[in-house]
Amino acid sequence: MKIQKKRDLAQKRRWRIRKKVAGTAERPRLSVHFSNKHIYAQAINDDEGKTLVFVSTLGKDLREKKLKANNDGASTLGKSFGEQAKKTGISKVVFDRNGRKYHGCVKTFAEAAREAGLEF
Repeated sequence: MKIQKKRDLAQKRRWRIRKKVAGTAERPRLSVHFSNKHIYAQAINDDEGKTLVFVSTLGKDLREKKLKANNDGASTLGKSFGEQAKKTGISKVVFDRNGRKYHGCVKTFAEAAREAGLEF
């Protein structure tokens, strides 16, 4: 019962953020998700419903580094995401923190992506 209420509140936070944040072809939505073990980030064009760039700690190039869902992993993945986005021609994004506070791993990921050249 208590766990279900926490999940419901988290879902409401996601919906509240998604009402305000939408990605377009010029400025896709950068959605970041942290599980207990891994980190997933993707740039999404919500007009067409397509993922433009996807990077995770399970990817071929990052799997050998054995990254975890902590600040070190978030920093490495943020840099990698920024580089991948630049290769595909994305320079500006809208940041979707997926219901999490802009603190800790989320902040580290965002700062690393900014250092790699993304604007948001």
